[in-house]
Amino acid sequence: MRIATATTTVIALALAAGIAAPAASASGAGPTIDGLWRMDGYGTVLALGHGTYQEYQTTTVSCLMGDTARRTGPGTYTADGDVLTVRLGRDRDHAKLGAASAVGHRKLVRVSALPATCTHPTPKDPLTSFDVFWQSYEENYPFFAAKGINWHAVRDEYRPQVRKDTTRAELFDIFSRMVRPLYDAHVAVQDGDRVFAEGRPGTEVPDEELDAKVKKFIVARDLANAPYRRDFANGRITYADLAGGGRLGYLRISGFDGYLPDESDEDASYAAQLAELDRALNTVLTPQRSRHLHGLIIDLRINGGGSDALGIHIAERLTDTPYIAYTKRARNDPTNPTRHTRPEPIPVLPAHSPRYTGPVAVLTGGSTVSAGETFAQALIDRPGHTIRIGQPTQGVFSDVMERELPNGMTAYLPNEEYLTDSGRTFDGAGIPPQVTVPVFTKEEFAAGRDSGFDRAVAVLRNEH
Repeated sequence: MRIATATTTVIALALAAGIAAPAASASGAGPTIDGLWRMDGYGTVLALGHGTYQEYQTTTVSCLMGDTARRTGPGTYTADGDVLTVRLGRDRDHAKLGAASAVGHRKLVRVSALPATCTHPTPKDPLTSFDVFWQSYEENYPFFAAKGINWHAVRDEYRPQVRKDTTRAELFDIFSRMVRPLYDAHVAVQDGDRVFAEGRPGTEVPDEELDAKVKKFIVARDLANAPYRRDFANGRITYADLAGGGRLGYLRISGFDGYLPDESDEDASYAAQLAELDRALNTVLTPQRSRHLHGLIIDLRINGGGSDALGIHIAERLTDTPYIAYTKRARNDPTNPTRHTRPEPIPVLPAHSPRYTGPVAVLTGGSTVSAGETFAQALIDRPGHTIRIGQPTQGVFSDVMERELPNGMTAYLPNEEYLTDSGRTFDGAGIPPQVTVPVFTKEEFAAGRDSGFDRAVAVLRNEH
């Protein structure tokens, strides 16, 4: 992400002005996607043209440059290892934006000019940064009412504390205090290496240390006698055939990214991660194993999230029948948090590769976060017997909006909901288990117990 200076903003505006008008290709062969587009929801305007993709993050009080990407093919752009695709819709003035690593699409409507806030640089003083921070949540965050937060009262309390000489450290602390009561793991404030984030009370958002501790425990206790065990995807995926009869398998997934040793390398694209996931699935779900397994435990209890699309990819290896994983919508009215985009169904289509379609036990807990939760949600309506065991998940599902602030800080927030067939969301409370047992408590560790694993084994063996 890049923070624009006043000079680069003016240059970009000049570029955008030059590409706002075209609706037909230079050759006259038909409509073009070049021009300016307003995103339905997301507070974003796109400028497409001259081989570039440029986002403008907008509120009623600000306009700041966001992500950029370079064109790599007709209607396709690449940024940070992800492929973005823009396709015209029913006419020249409507289009859809998709990302390879995400599920669903964002609707675009052609506009003739950038918003008025983009006609001049946004000041960088502390009070303007405060106003952009507050307004970004005011116009996009969907869950203030559900969390019992009066965001206008928050502004009235904290805005008088901001002065022209307020330091960055002081402003960071003010922002952190403002959002702390949301207890939303998809809400964060960043200033360089300093980051504030707060998960749901009573839960622990996973990190490398917790993941390593739990994995060591599981390998020593649950998988000690496994006749077959193997790690994949930079250690983030573990599969084992379980001992003791019953033909049970165990699949632990600690995240939906980080599958390659060096995520900063150009090879760490979504396509490369998908290829690594397929290598794991093709090794595990062989035709022979898929036929002979009587039950599969999928352990998501420590899962830090990542790409929703990778979760859907796994779900496609667990069904012979197409179904809807969930529907996705975004808040799209800056003044009314109850207004949303039209919900888009996200399908699960049976993979052409070997599939396992028998009973599944899904293990979840408060450290099942984000894409770990959307994957768990994608299995709720899976055809065939699926049971959830453990504790409620963290309760954050949306893609994370990254909002640049004038002073160079960054705010993160959700603006989407993932709905069940009945229109329910699990934001805040998390996806509840059908069978409740302790998950990696101090007492469990001290006694050498893994109640979730043991219950899953018992349930699946009772299936036969």
